Amino acid sequence: MRRLKRVGLGFVALLIAAAVALAVWEPLASEAAAPPPARAYDVEIVRDEFGVPHIFGRTDADVAYGVAWAHAEDDFSTIQEVLAMTRARLGAMTGADGAKIDYVAHLLDIRGTVARRYAGLPADVRALLDGYAAGMNLYAERHPGEVRLAKLFPVNGEDVAAGFALRSPFFFGLDETLGALAAGDDLPRPVRVPTPVGGDPAANGSNAFAVAPTRSGDGATRLVSNSHQPWRGGVAWYELVVHSGEGWDFAGATFPGSPYPFLGHNRTLGWTNTVNRPDLIDVYRLAMTADGEAYRFDGRTWPLKAKRVWLRAKFGPFVIPVPRMVYRSIHGPVIRNDEGAFAIRYAGIDRLDMLTQYYRLNKARDFGEWRAAMAAQGVPATNFVYADKDGNIALFYNAMFPDRARGFDWRGVLPGDTSAALWTRTLPFSAVPANVNPASGYVMNANNTPYVAAGPGDEIAPSSPLLGVETDMTNRAIRAIELLERPGPIGAERLEAIKFDTGYSRESYATPWMRALLTLDPEGDADIAAAQKLLASWDWTADGRGRADAIAVLALRPANRQHYRRLPPPDPREELKAVTSYLRRVFGRLDPPLGKVLRIRQGEADYPMDGGNDTLRAATLWDELDDGRMGVRHGDSFILFAEWDAGGRVRSKSIQPFGQATTRPDSPHYADQAALFSAHRFKPVHFDPAELRRFARRRYRPGEAAR
Repeated sequence: MRRLKRVGLGFVALLIAAAVALAVWEPLASEAAAPPPARAYDVEIVRDEFGVPHIFGRTDADVAYGVAWAHAEDDFSTIQEVLAMTRARLGAMTGADGAKIDYVAHLLDIRGTVARRYAGLPADVRALLDGYAAGMNLYAERHPGEVRLAKLFPVNGEDVAAGFALRSPFFFGLDETLGALAAGDDLPRPVRVPTPVGGDPAANGSNAFAVAPTRSGDGATRLVSNSHQPWRGGVAWYELVVHSGEGWDFAGATFPGSPYPFLGHNRTLGWTNTVNRPDLIDVYRLAMTADGEAYRFDGRTWPLKAKRVWLRAKFGPFVIPVPRMVYRSIHGPVIRNDEGAFAIRYAGIDRLDMLTQYYRLNKARDFGEWRAAMAAQGVPATNFVYADKDGNIALFYNAMFPDRARGFDWRGVLPGDTSAALWTRTLPFSAVPANVNPASGYVMNANNTPYVAAGPGDEIAPSSPLLGVETDMTNRAIRAIELLERPGPIGAERLEAIKFDTGYSRESYATPWMRALLTLDPEGDADIAAAQKLLASWDWTADGRGRADAIAVLALRPANRQHYRRLPPPDPREELKAVTSYLRRVFGRLDPPLGKVLRIRQGEADYPMDGGNDTLRAATLWDELDDGRMGVRHGDSFILFAEWDAGGRVRSKSIQPFGQATTRPDSPHYADQAALFSAHRFKPVHFDPAELRRFARRRYRPGEAAR
């Protein structure tokens, strides 16, 4: 009996020891990074009436230091998640979903890219990244209670660079390729999996407009930045204004983990981005040897590089170590499944040039300098819509197009045993489709083909099929062109009305889908029959004023999802039944006002939302809340209107769905923009420091009390 008792006690002790080990091993197994070189930073942060930080520094690196501190004040939690994923430690913070992203970081060899390429970045770029890292380290040091993961700090410029390398390829569909290969499915396969850019990267979109003086009616040049991003998380926009003694003056927005804005305007020019969908990813079937440890390439046998990595998966108070293998060939990362071994090659692989390009774009002073920065081709993919004080407007379908050889099916799986199919360089910037200063006086993009950016009569010639440029049209694009092509000047008021338009075009996929809904046999289902009658009365807008708006928006969402992903339409009966069942369950009726269904909700802020998931006023994705309403979480996000008047003076206004401090419920700026956002209203940007003085609410230096 005593022996059994001793065995039992020993077993309990073993369990306790194992539990303690699982609770403490992760930080012990993690290496601390060296901080950036020590230096003094000279920066002041001024917060305006909406809490937007205006950051003034003697040098650009000083400004980056202030950007880090200001952003951490408002959303330190999300920034830590971004930094953790660059170290492949996100799983230790967020659990299994984070561990999946960590696996991708290992698979893509992100830290290897940084080790190989970081020292080659220009010195001023590295100084900027180090300044940002130093500001983040100071915030962590002064707020230890907010640090979510032991030994995450200090961080350095290499950590910041790794975040760019990890997230970039997921803006042009790498998640779909990885998902298909992991499952052994056909390529590509739309999936919803955790990625470094959120769970729905395929839904990331945007609208963009630029209007030249020849069409504006008052001699002004106008730019509209209307990005569609998640409202929370690692790719939610954060507004800021920067001013440096080295000539860096910029107003716009950035993502957590970045030292500078990605879009917006400076004194003389501005740009915005929309997601494009070029074919920038290729998959190769490796010719493996019988033992599975090598592959044949150009008549030789090459060892398949294999490495065991340990993922970290938080589970309650414990962090579970999970072993995984990652593989690599000459082509790039390799995924093995039941069908074989497949290598992946994508635009921007093993490069960090995007860090330099965005910085140079921020500081460009005219169209020539801006185009020179674009020609460096560091950003792998995204449309750029441009405008400046001299009246230039343009759309560039920016993409690092692989220089592919003819004779292969680049849409399918390629042979991995020959260098003839392995591209090693990209095409020059001159190959990028562009429409500069068209006669129509405008350019636009709404995640559609670039060839029609300036409307009928100003199309540009299609590119080679080897580039994989899309020919799709979204409802937003068709509707925008319809509105822009109407006669007369496109002044500020008209342009604003176009941006907030909630209409569906009868030339879009909405027409055959509505026909399918209206012509299906109700088969005795009274709700389906009633829904058809209601939909037949719909006015094809989602402005929230019509009885049929809510049911139409809900019924159109699945059709848009399939259309955008180039998949067959869904089953109309199944989708309409799901919509009617939801409306009956939550509202007891089929015709509740749209604003009662779609909500902008953050804390106690609760406002109606209009628009649909493919209207220019965009409510892209939503989830059912506790009370049954649909909380919008993706769509119109940071919106910026900028204009240069006939004299070249710039002014701008902006708005966001919530506010500056979206993870700080106690902040007055947690949701102080929501009411304006709901009502299609804006706030001033205060880009001019002289104007800002009247609206300054706090002045302080990082780590010091406000004055």
